[in-house]
Amino acid sequence: MQLVNGLPTTMEEVNESLLPRRYQEEIFCRAQEGNVIAALDTGSGKTFISTLLIKWIAARDFGQGKVIVFLVPKVALVEQQGNFISKQTPLRVTKCYGAMAIDLSDRGRWKKEFDNSDVLVMTAQIFLNILTHSHWSMEKVSLLVFDECHHCRKNHAYNGIMREYFQCPSPLRPKIFGMTASPIWNPKDAVESLATLERNMDAKVIAVREHVSELLDHSPRPKEIIQPYPPSPEVYESYPTPTLWNRLQVLNLPDEMEIPWDKIQTRYAVTYHSLGPYGAELYLYSEMKQRLVLLVDQTNGHEYNGGLDYSGMDVDGLDNAYAIQFEPELRQIGAVLCDYTAFFGEDDSDLTKFRVPFSLEWCSPKFKVLVDLLVKHYTQTFQGIIFVEQRHVAACLAKVLLRVPYLQGFIKSAELIGHGATSVAKSQLKGMALKTQQDVVKSFREKEVNLLIATSVAEEGLDFPACDVVVRFDPIQHMVGYVQSRGRARHQTSTFVIMVQENHAADLARYRAFVESEPELKRVYQRADPVIQKSTVEEDDEDDGADPADLAERERYVVPSTGAILTYNSAISLLNHLCSLIPRDRFTPVHLPKYSGDFQSTLELPLSLPLPSDKLTYVGPMKRSKKEAKRAVAFMAVMQLHRLNVFDDYLLPAKSSSGADTEDADGRPILDVSDVPETMDVMVRDPFVIHQKMWLHVITLDGKRTAGLVTGTQLPLEVMMCNGHEIRVHRAMRVIFDDEQRQRELLQTYTKMGIWWCITGRAIQNPLSVFLVPLRETQSQPDWCAMEHAALFPWGNPDWTIITEEHHGRLMVVNSKDHGRPLLLRRVRRDLTPMSKPPKGSREGCFPTYRDYVLHLYTRKGIPPEVPEDGPLLEVQPFPRHSSGLYALHSLGQEDDKPVANVPNAQFLPQSLCRWIGLSEDIYRTFHVLPKVLHRITDVYRAGRARFELGLPAIGTDLLVEAYTLPSANTGFSNQRLETLGDSVLKLCTVVHLFNKFPHRHEGQLDILRRNSVSNRTLLARAKENGLEHFLTGETQSLRTWRYTLAEGLSSMPEGHVIRSSPRRYPRRSLQDCMEATLGAGFRMGGIPMALQTGTALGLCLGGPLPWTLRYSRHPLSTPVPPLFTALQDTLGYEFHRSELLVEAVTHPSFRSAVSSSYQRLEFLGDALIDLVVMHYLFKKFPEATSGQLSWARSRAVCAPALASVAVKKLSLHQILLVNNVELSMAISKYVPVLEDTTPEHIVNNGWKHDPPKALSDVLESVMGAILVDSAYDYERASVIAEAVMEDVLDVLSPNLPRDPVSELMISTARAGCRKMSYRKTASNPDSKRNDSISVVVHDVVIVGPVSAANLSLAKGRASEEARSILQDPNSDKYLPKICTCAQAMAVDTPEDVDEVDEDHKPLDDETEEGFAMMARKKLVEAESDGPKHEEEEDLSSGDDSADERMVEEMILNGLARTALPSSCSFLTDRWRGTDAMASLANTAFLNRLKTIYPHAASAGSKGMQVVSNPWYILTTVGFSGSNRPESVPAVFRHVLDDLAGVHKKENVTHAQAHNEKLLLARKFRDSLFKSGLTTGYPRAINSMVSLHEAMPEELRDTRPLRNLQTPIEEYMRRGENLFRSMYGETADPVQKLLDSILPDMGWFSNTIGYGATYGFTEVTTPLETSFILVAALISVDTPRQINWHLGNARRTGATLEQVKAARQIVMEVAETSGVRWKDGVPEIKE
Repeated sequence: MQLVNGLPTTMEEVNESLLPRRYQEEIFCRAQEGNVIAALDTGSGKTFISTLLIKWIAARDFGQGKVIVFLVPKVALVEQQGNFISKQTPLRVTKCYGAMAIDLSDRGRWKKEFDNSDVLVMTAQIFLNILTHSHWSMEKVSLLVFDECHHCRKNHAYNGIMREYFQCPSPLRPKIFGMTASPIWNPKDAVESLATLERNMDAKVIAVREHVSELLDHSPRPKEIIQPYPPSPEVYESYPTPTLWNRLQVLNLPDEMEIPWDKIQTRYAVTYHSLGPYGAELYLYSEMKQRLVLLVDQTNGHEYNGGLDYSGMDVDGLDNAYAIQFEPELRQIGAVLCDYTAFFGEDDSDLTKFRVPFSLEWCSPKFKVLVDLLVKHYTQTFQGIIFVEQRHVAACLAKVLLRVPYLQGFIKSAELIGHGATSVAKSQLKGMALKTQQDVVKSFREKEVNLLIATSVAEEGLDFPACDVVVRFDPIQHMVGYVQSRGRARHQTSTFVIMVQENHAADLARYRAFVESEPELKRVYQRADPVIQKSTVEEDDEDDGADPADLAERERYVVPSTGAILTYNSAISLLNHLCSLIPRDRFTPVHLPKYSGDFQSTLELPLSLPLPSDKLTYVGPMKRSKKEAKRAVAFMAVMQLHRLNVFDDYLLPAKSSSGADTEDADGRPILDVSDVPETMDVMVRDPFVIHQKMWLHVITLDGKRTAGLVTGTQLPLEVMMCNGHEIRVHRAMRVIFDDEQRQRELLQTYTKMGIWWCITGRAIQNPLSVFLVPLRETQSQPDWCAMEHAALFPWGNPDWTIITEEHHGRLMVVNSKDHGRPLLLRRVRRDLTPMSKPPKGSREGCFPTYRDYVLHLYTRKGIPPEVPEDGPLLEVQPFPRHSSGLYALHSLGQEDDKPVANVPNAQFLPQSLCRWIGLSEDIYRTFHVLPKVLHRITDVYRAGRARFELGLPAIGTDLLVEAYTLPSANTGFSNQRLETLGDSVLKLCTVVHLFNKFPHRHEGQLDILRRNSVSNRTLLARAKENGLEHFLTGETQSLRTWRYTLAEGLSSMPEGHVIRSSPRRYPRRSLQDCMEATLGAGFRMGGIPMALQTGTALGLCLGGPLPWTLRYSRHPLSTPVPPLFTALQDTLGYEFHRSELLVEAVTHPSFRSAVSSSYQRLEFLGDALIDLVVMHYLFKKFPEATSGQLSWARSRAVCAPALASVAVKKLSLHQILLVNNVELSMAISKYVPVLEDTTPEHIVNNGWKHDPPKALSDVLESVMGAILVDSAYDYERASVIAEAVMEDVLDVLSPNLPRDPVSELMISTARAGCRKMSYRKTASNPDSKRNDSISVVVHDVVIVGPVSAANLSLAKGRASEEARSILQDPNSDKYLPKICTCAQAMAVDTPEDVDEVDEDHKPLDDETEEGFAMMARKKLVEAESDGPKHEEEEDLSSGDDSADERMVEEMILNGLARTALPSSCSFLTDRWRGTDAMASLANTAFLNRLKTIYPHAASAGSKGMQVVSNPWYILTTVGFSGSNRPESVPAVFRHVLDDLAGVHKKENVTHAQAHNEKLLLARKFRDSLFKSGLTTGYPRAINSMVSLHEAMPEELRDTRPLRNLQTPIEEYMRRGENLFRSMYGETADPVQKLLDSILPDMGWFSNTIGYGATYGFTEVTTPLETSFILVAALISVDTPRQINWHLGNARRTGATLEQVKAARQIVMEVAETSGVRWKDGVPEIKE
């Protein structure tokens, strides 16, 4: 569709843009006065006049909600006229035709199209359909323009539109403007012919009266000549024999081949007469060749590999019965055609290839005369048209002219013909596609072609340049053809040639009659404003010869609710459209209505329509013609089918389109969610508020009362396990205030103090919404006194006099010089004083006394702390804060955290520096678990509110918690598994409802209804209607920022109404997942009955909450089952109650039974049943499997090959399938042995390699569907049977099944970062219209292909498998890193986000590079995360930290993989959102190559240590980190870890040795990144370590510092100086002097912190490795001066020259691949 914006609002605007000639203005002015038909010659500018009128109407009727409709009779004219109007006006112009038009049942898009358009240019039939189905009405049209309006007669769509026009009240009718050069069809009765056109058009024909001379100047009449030609001879003696015709006749081909020889012979004779034997033989050659190609294409083509050629006619691969039966004859035909290939050639672009010399003696005299004409009229600017009557003559004439020797180089001819037939059944050559027509016309306009050989398609409408010569090669048959074709010759010097055979009086007389009558005909409509009596007669008297009495009896039905119109003329096409939508496979004939009888017609509808037998046959009334009888019975049938709801109120097949619907299958409106933002700000239910009534809930740990939880909501009772302790939250009790204001303040102060010391370590600014308080000993009320006392000393109590031994191990203390780290008192060491000497080896051991150590440690800015020399020391240990609110969901089998054995790290501090915290042991133990308790209570509260507010059934709390927890919460569980299960539950529940609600709808219609019911759009709409967003949990559970606070601006004192909600933000797609997850939870809790209750509460279209067994009863009487099915029943273990269901289940659509429908509806039902059975099985069997793994395993089990295998091997359904198609029977017979020999493992892992007939999988699904129906919808019983039937396949399923080759190729491509890959479809046979081959193209290089197969899916799989092998082969010229530069491009360009692909919208196309790349990235994200990830939910409440600090800390502390990071850490956001595949820079092939660059000498240690000691990976890791590609670091780690694991497996090393070597490797990675941070910047190092951390196995993580924290600073200074000098050698002093001179602190920092504390630690990375770390870091950040230093330093640290060069090369390749560009290059190593 093309839209042009803008609309004129004044008449001045209208008149400014177009400057008409005077005769055009004359017609325009008269058109303003009334409905007119402009009768003007071709080329006189009729469309120009219409454009004037369009602009005038648009200005006049602006703002009335009307449109202008410009109608054309042919598709090709839509583009031409639409483009002209767009160019000449500022109006919004929409072009509609054929495939470009919107689906008729998509009412929303049609309305939008009309609303957004001022002018619609369309074919007449489309507009008639629009009126018929009430998408628009006639009164909302301001102007109807009819191009070539002389077609408005009989049953043409123009006349149908005008019939609707007459039904509209006169004041509301649009203006009519018709255009034609031939207003009179019948020159014998010109007056009546003209009157008929005027009546039909409700307009008067007008011509130019006042400016005739100007018209003649601009539309000159060509010179007309009659060119006689001699008759054709009987025999052409010089033509070579035997002819192709004779050779084919000798074959005596049997009649059973169904080649229409009579029609071929007729066309052969016509061509022989017109062109001579060469042209006739060329026609025959082309006809037979095309028929053989089409035959192969339409034989259902299993294993057809495109091998059809005309030198051997390879049909060996065909299993089509026709091809097998007639294989000898087909071979003979192919051999004969091969003999004539050299004679006729295959390629007109090369006129010498494979051809014998051409002779004009092989052509007819008529052809010779034509050649002479062309030579005579040829000029340098020659252009001409030759009109012929038949398409095959046009095609042959265009080719033969190119072969005339003395026309070569001058005449460039091409045929232009109509669309014609589209199948072999039409028994004629295919016509020309619209695109080809447009290309030919364009070539003619641009003079690439200078001679058109055209049929009547070129006579009218199409805009051609004026031609030098126009030739009527065949006799003129009617006046319109004469006038229209002559109009193509409109130069002053043009010539119009009529070729007439000598002495052929009839043709000559006809032509002369046209010439002589034309002036009289023009006088008929050029008279002065004749008054034409207006008529409202609907029907043309010449309506296909219909009897006037029949016309008078015709009915017209208007649907009252919509205004849709049914007429006799539209009924037949409506029925045809209905039947065309019935699903069928390639073995089933096209479904068509069947008419029989003469003057009383009987209509039989296809049996595949699921209607009662009495509604499939209709007998119409008696009529006076056969056509009228057929129309009458069709009219009757459509009315009846409308009453049955087969046609909806718009007279469209009910739910015949997948377009957007505004209501569900039950008629409930679907909310428009187009305005719902991608990220929603919502208020989520939150129990923690401040209220006038505050409630206290006693908390017990292992049965002991420890504290009270206070908030403004009565919380649910809860029991949970945490750190091995049982925690209970007891019932609520009202808090009694004595001094309310003070005590409310005390709640805030005390709880903030506890959170500070025990949880966050930082202050909280906003008021809290929940409080933890001590309890009185005898009452369940807050201990205000204890709280008051603690509040007096918020930073700790300095009074140690009351502290006794009873407090040892139970008292929390704090160092006044280090408030951020709470401590636990182990004991008071009165035996020690600050002047005591510390023991050697302790952290204080490097100092003479404890006091010296404290002074050194806490001296700030030269000011030492006051430390007395006497007084006891306190022996303390760090107090472990709780930094996470994660808890275990026991319903998922998760275990709660076990108590961690604590090995205290004792410290000794002077008592005078310490204070004790007024929190009892019970309190701080409760504070320690408070985050988990609050998290759990929040989840339980939201689940309870959802159950109450949504009206959900009694679903378990844990299931609802799981269903409403988003993946972004990172809680260890989420709704993704339940969502996957719920998807299958929704599918089955919806299908069962639709199956029963619409018994008269076929599978295709039901599938559209199902897709609409389960679409994301519908789920989102229902979720919004229910307010589901208020119950979701998306908060991350990191506690660096305390979440349980009031929103900013709210007071800590209660004020009026309290809203128990908090602001949150998360993606809208979370709602869709939660809808399905809730349904999955209901199913897990109570099976299908509870799922139905759940779905009904959520507003889903499931038919209500009543269980199926009560809702759908079965017939009480059973029917006997035929013996044919006895064995099947025994295998199933099920005896059918109603045998007709079983018969229906095994009846293929080709088996047209009068007593049973086909299996298609039952197949639709069984498909959903099997889907749920398989998913539920996987869900239960693999509780740890992710959503993505479950979905992939399910897809392998329910794919067609797997189901076909079960159908054959388990149930032998192929033996009882009722089929009436030889080809299908043979295809099944051929594939059954293959399936019988295929193991379940193979069919699951390699199902993509198989393509069994779909009927085998369909029949299995239909039998399962029949069991469900027959059992009165007893799901439990049906599922047990289905699971037993699928047992062999289910047993081999696992979460880690291999992917298909297409997915593997896409994933590897995304990992490599390539964005220039796509598939390309081709036909293995150039003469075939069917694509059966696939090529894989990368950067415009064909990697593989074309690979041909029986179907495109198999071809794609084979091509992908081969392509992946080639692209990953380093020795191949097509090795991906050699030909792909996308990674560098992505590094320097700003990557764009990948838009989310909505399943409701058009799918991506892997034949485009963009589509392939987006699909590949999506698959990569799913593969690496085992399921689609959601954007991070954001908390809208304020916090104390900056966003960057908070998120980075959360990542470090919790190892979260999906938390959104700031710009410096944007790699994780990009990765999890799928916006980039930069991790794929570190692909296997690239890393293998880097590994081979470094010349690593084998060490004396184990082979595992040889892997660990090769520094290539250190260089690579630091290179990626320094280049800001942290996402690639885990890939390097996994690569080396895999290498090490392979060595361990091969060498059979002990577990302890393997663990130690892996741990050393992991530490080298971490230490390398840590050391590199001083050079590359710690933000990059932190990002890389975070990325590495998420990929790091738990057992390889360090939990304690490796560096000795007790090492004094003096030691670091000493070590640093030694390392600095060893590295820099003789350059050490100059470099040190430079550092000291620019900033003394820099020199000190470099020696002490840099080379001492950081680089000087060599227990993990050696000095040489440290030197390489610095080299890699410096190269990646482009600091050439320092690079030069450290390349030399590496030599001094022990590296050889070759090793340093290799190190430089490795880092440069990594950095360059990552997008680093050096300003002045990288310095070379000095030898």
